[in-house]
Amino acid sequence: MTAEVKIQPIDDVIVLFSGDSGDGMQLAGNIFSTISATVGNSISTFPNYPADIRAPQGSLTGVSGFQVHVGADKVYTPGDRCDVLVAMNAAALKTQYGKAKPNATIIIDTDCFQKKDLEKAAFKTDDPLKEMGIDPDRVVACPITQMVKDCLADSGMDQKAMMKCRNMFALGLVCWLFSRDLDVAFNFLREKFAKKPAIAEANIKVIQAGYDYGHNTHSSAMNVYRIESKVKEPGTYMDITGNKATAYGFIAAAEKAGLRLYLGSYPITPATDVLHELAKHKSLGVTTVQCEDEIAGCASSVGAAFAGALAVTSTSGPGICLKSEAMNLAVIMELPLVVLDVQRGGPATGLPTKSEQTDLLQVLFGRNGESPMPVMAALSPTDCFDAAYEASKMALEHMTPVVLLTDAYVANGSGAFKLPDLAQYPAINPPYVPEEMKGTWTPYMRDEKTGARYWAVPGREGFEHVLGGLEKDNETGAISTNPENHELMTRLRQEKVDRIQVPDLEVAGDKDDADLLIVGFGSTFGHLRAAMNELRAAGKKVAHAQFKYINPLPANTAEVLKKYPKVVVAEQNMGQLAAFLRMKVNGFVPEQYNQVKGQPFVVNELVAAFNDILNK
Repeated sequence: MTAEVKIQPIDDVIVLFSGDSGDGMQLAGNIFSTISATVGNSISTFPNYPADIRAPQGSLTGVSGFQVHVGADKVYTPGDRCDVLVAMNAAALKTQYGKAKPNATIIIDTDCFQKKDLEKAAFKTDDPLKEMGIDPDRVVACPITQMVKDCLADSGMDQKAMMKCRNMFALGLVCWLFSRDLDVAFNFLREKFAKKPAIAEANIKVIQAGYDYGHNTHSSAMNVYRIESKVKEPGTYMDITGNKATAYGFIAAAEKAGLRLYLGSYPITPATDVLHELAKHKSLGVTTVQCEDEIAGCASSVGAAFAGALAVTSTSGPGICLKSEAMNLAVIMELPLVVLDVQRGGPATGLPTKSEQTDLLQVLFGRNGESPMPVMAALSPTDCFDAAYEASKMALEHMTPVVLLTDAYVANGSGAFKLPDLAQYPAINPPYVPEEMKGTWTPYMRDEKTGARYWAVPGREGFEHVLGGLEKDNETGAISTNPENHELMTRLRQEKVDRIQVPDLEVAGDKDDADLLIVGFGSTFGHLRAAMNELRAAGKKVAHAQFKYINPLPANTAEVLKKYPKVVVAEQNMGQLAAFLRMKVNGFVPEQYNQVKGQPFVVNELVAAFNDILNK
């Protein structure tokens, strides 16, 4: 008979699922985060997987991880170090233990800690816990593999199929640790394997077995916790990745504008999920084309923009290099195009599955000639929806290509997303050429308020026209090499971008009297905000401002940056935003904090670095 378990309330927890690439750690982590988001917890996730298509089983280079931070209040990051580490094999323990807190609970599958497993993981003895200095009282050591086989013995599944369910046992055990409702997990699996109900039921049976194992085996390493949601805004929530939120944002913008959505793309990590997601929504008027290369993907989207669609092309850094000529074509033709750049580690092939912010200067300046283009950067996985919507609105209303920057961290990470009410989103009103201009209209006549040229969608009688890559006369639209006309057109294209109104730069924290202002852009928002909060909790006067709109910059940028005695620009590159701000804000010379590791910032490291700046 088991003893009664006391459930302890806690504010947050960080769980890291780790194992071989084929062990299903991403799925287990995704289900756990979905369960948590559904009950109203705040979540932040970080999937971390190798670039190898299939590393050797049990090897150190083949470890895949999924870290999820669950909180009662708002959580900004997946966390620096985990409270619970699930290590499905010896290699996972070897590579991931350094990411665990000193008092973390460690869950291991003892069946995957045999002699051959220890050798692959480069252990020198047959006692990995002692070798790594791990207190065995903190370890939940259970024969997961054998228990899964026993659980599914009468299922008719072969051994290989059974082994694919091991991740669900670990998930069930973690769900018991944190008092999670398994019904959400069951529904998730039944939906995911709707065409293979036997597979769904087998996984459900294994999750229940893992949950029951925790309930019936009260190890000294296991306590039971509950994370209540303290902030419950009414609505329907889902756990959503940044890439999926981006896709939904494009769909919403097309719906709001009354246009078809066209995506011309070529598969590239970590942007491909946007193509996959949009391809599912033909019923919503979405057209997706997987082109033969990056150049064709962008060029086809330019054609779709000319034809009157909301045109999008998606890629990562290497693809931006290839798309640049077609992006330039959209600039000179003044067509609405959204270019999604899901940044990854570079240069060249670089680190395909890792995250950086190293494409900023490329998207700002990486084209020939004077080629101005608005640039935005999403702040979080859930912000990707709004960012995609806003980038689309900007492109359509100002007749310009727009770059939307995300990166592998926010694209693959996820958060609790409240389903939006599209009626509350601002209207999207492209500058269609008025019917009364029929007979007098030429292609580069402009809206006086925005400077955007009027859009004449092909098929309107009396508005037939030709656009192209050669410079055109401002008045007639004919090809022109006139020097004065070229300078005029260059300035008009720049002025059109400069006139785009973006929200002011917001400052959080001690905004009136901070000794240090922390500045970043895009996906580092959560880590920098968390660092600010820790510094303020320690009694320091600190503020934080994060750029979402980079070109054009918010109108109050200079005012904010010059207000504080010390400013540090923190970014995951060698100083690209800092360089751009120095160029745009006269006399601005910030401190810099730069990392290029292919990994998100670590909040404790940020706090230490910012303390050093404060103490100078």
